[in-house]
Amino acid sequence: MRVETKIDPGICGFHATVAAATEDGQNVSFEFVTECETMREFARQVEAISPVDAYMALGPDENPMLAKARALLQTKGCCEACIVPAGAVKTMQVATNLALPKDVSIAISRT
Repeated sequence: MRVETKIDPGICGFHATVAAATEDGQNVSFEFVTECETMREFARQVEAISPVDAYMALGPDENPMLAKARALLQTKGCCEACIVPAGAVKTMQVATNLALPKDVSIAISRT
């Protein structure tokens, strides 16, 4: 199964498209398309640990993709709240039937 997600991360304007593909319903490979150099580096790091075992990623230890993202975002000085890595994980979960496909949103306003 192949699942594609379009992510609008907000103020930075670096939209991303993440595709997750699996043939066995467990081990997942990814494709990232983005203009953000930090997320391109994240994509390279995810590729280095791919295929990602979606079932192991649900375990009690930190998700390996989110661990890579956290370390990278801290090192680069970028926004640690970047939603692209979380969107990639959600895409993986849908591709492996660990989650249902449903759009998510975050609406932010000052009051």
